[in-house]
Amino acid sequence: MSSPTIQSIQIGMPRQLGTPGSEEPDQQPWFSGFMKTAVSGPVEVTLTGIKGDGQADLKNHGGPDKAILCYSADHFAFWSKELSRNDVSGGMFGENLTINGLSEDVVCIGDTFAIGEVVVQVTQPRQPCWKLGRRWNEPTLPKQVVKNGFCGWYLRVLTPGTIEAGQGCQQIERPNPEWTVRRAHETMYRNNASKTNLRDLANLPELSEAWRSELRRKLKS
Repeated sequence: MSSPTIQSIQIGMPRQLGTPGSEEPDQQPWFSGFMKTAVSGPVEVTLTGIKGDGQADLKNHGGPDKAILCYSADHFAFWSKELSRNDVSGGMFGENLTINGLSEDVVCIGDTFAIGEVVVQVTQPRQPCWKLGRRWNEPTLPKQVVKNGFCGWYLRVLTPGTIEAGQGCQQIERPNPEWTVRRAHETMYRNNASKTNLRDLANLPELSEAWRSELRRKLKS
């Protein structure tokens, strides 16, 4: 694995998208913070995210457990071929941090990284929603992400500060080496996931509260 670095940083506030009055489903108005723009230079990171960034759906996005969304730039070659596009780049998945040298196969729930003066912790895989497909006019894209596990992951901020593109991501703690983001993703979405795996994942103290609640619901059902 190459030394992980921040390739780019993206931020954006929620805004109205689409065309008012359009009868085409893929052109009708929608409100989202999905559209992010790359920024240069230092950006301020708080306990709830990057300054200047926001989410439209605060029930399912944002908050301390999902303060920052990361995505692996290592997947871009795959998506360029899969989607027959030459514009796949940072921010495609609505992520704040596009990272080289890390992926769902090596990042684990609870991993703690230092990025400059900022310390962050991995809390859960990203659950792809319909807005990902709408962004790229590919309705099946969320299902593809569920299937291949190229989902990205969320971070909580343990120590605020400033970061900027080009900085390295130094891993400083790994409490759950057996629980990669990919394994957590597969446990959540696999219909035949064992009760043991569901319970063990739900009991990870570093996991987001939203995922622990959903896993407990699955166990009860």
